[in-house]
Amino acid sequence: MDPQRLNTELEAAAFRRLVRHLMEDRPDVQNIDLMVLAGFCRNCLSQWYQDAAADHGLAMDKEQARAIVYGMPFSEWKTKYQLDASPEQLAAFAAAQKKHA
Repeated sequence: MDPQRLNTELEAAAFRRLVRHLMEDRPDVQNIDLMVLAGFCRNCLSQWYQDAAADHGLAMDKEQARAIVYGMPFSEWKTKYQLDASPEQLAAFAAAQKKHA
C-alpha cells in the first residue's frame, strides 16, 4: 500500500475511534471540560470535519457535521447529556481562555 494512503487511513481510523470514544464511552464528558483541558471540544471536531469536507468540494452544514461527531442531532445530544456549566467550570474556562489568548 502507498505510504501516504496508509497514513491517511490510519489518521481516519484514529479520528473514528476518538469520535466513538466520545459518543459511546464518554458522553458524560462535557464540552466545557474538553475546552479547559484540551483546547477543543466536539463542536471543534465537527467544524474541522466541515472544513475538510469543504476542502474536498463537499457541501456540509454545521448540523450535518455535528451529527457525525455527536452520533445524533446536536439538539438531541444536548437534551440527553449536556449539563449547565458550574461556576467552577466557567471560571476554569475563563482562566484557560486567558492563558491561551
